[in-house]
Amino acid sequence: MSATINSPFTRFAKKTSTYTGRPATFIIAVFVIVVWALTGPLFNYSDTWQLVINTSTTIITFLMVFLIQNTQNRDTEALQIKLDEIIRSMEKANNALLDLEELDDSELDRIREEYAVLARKERAERPAKGGQ
Repeated sequence: MSATINSPFTRFAKKTSTYTGRPATFIIAVFVIVVWALTGPLFNYSDTWQLVINTSTTIITFLMVFLIQNTQNRDTEALQIKLDEIIRSMEKANNALLDLEELDDSELDRIREEYAVLARKERAERPAKGGQ
């Protein structure tokens, strides 16, 4: 398996997600809001003054949702593949669990309940196994 070069959008989304998740970015955002708030008296708290922050934050939020979702989807998919490989490589693993993310909610609920029953049974038997 060879690594492929990410698309320009993927690279941009990853870098943006990385930078926006840093404390310094949060501090910059707080600073911008403080400066905006302090300029309120200068602009007599006008409608235009309010519109600047409302429009800016709305546009930034709108765009960030798509960038972060792209990064989140890719990370989740990579994690799922890694988990699938771990399941597949274990000798006693239930390989039917490899593609659970493809099942509908009712099927997932049924399987989750099966594992909850197994867990309760194991906890009930544990004291009988020497107090461990």
